[in-house]
Amino acid sequence: MTPSATLRAAATAGRPALLLRPWQPDDVPALRRAYADPVLRRWTRYPVDSESDGLMFVEDHARDRERGTRFGFAVLEEEAGLLVGAAVLKRPAGAGPSAEVGYWTVAHARGLGIAPRALEALTAWAFEAFAGAGLERLDLLHQEDNEASCRVAVKSGYAFEGELPAAPPGFPLSGHLHVRRRGPA
Repeated sequence: MTPSATLRAAATAGRPALLLRPWQPDDVPALRRAYADPVLRRWTRYPVDSESDGLMFVEDHARDRERGTRFGFAVLEEEAGLLVGAAVLKRPAGAGPSAEVGYWTVAHARGLGIAPRALEALTAWAFEAFAGAGLERLDLLHQEDNEASCRVAVKSGYAFEGELPAAPPGFPLSGHLHVRRRGPA
């Protein structure tokens, strides 16, 4: 299954609408600027240090979308077209009743409610798009010291389910598992 989708999160008081769409080669300059942020680099596993890294990022996401294994979205302020983050659904088909979600925001967009709005749009889409594949649960994992991600998870209706052991090198500290099940948040 390879649903193609463009998702939207409505504008809120003082905040513009968000557009979530598949990554495109034109996103590479903004992607490189986003990955220059040491805070973002701390929490992500996919370095984008050059034009070729950025193009590989976009190509990998397109390939994974075609395979149905990962659906990555650039998160943009809809009207301005400004990259403000990313959202991803991993392993939605063939992995049983659960899949994993992830997200990040660019430095200037943190604390503006972008991650919860993008995550809510992704969550609603995932449960609708993969209902026929039996998707019943979305998992959100983060390292224990990523307090901002923990706040986003809880704000987005992902209940804390338990602690996870460290899994170096990509997950060097223990972490948290948050879960959202099909149905209202």
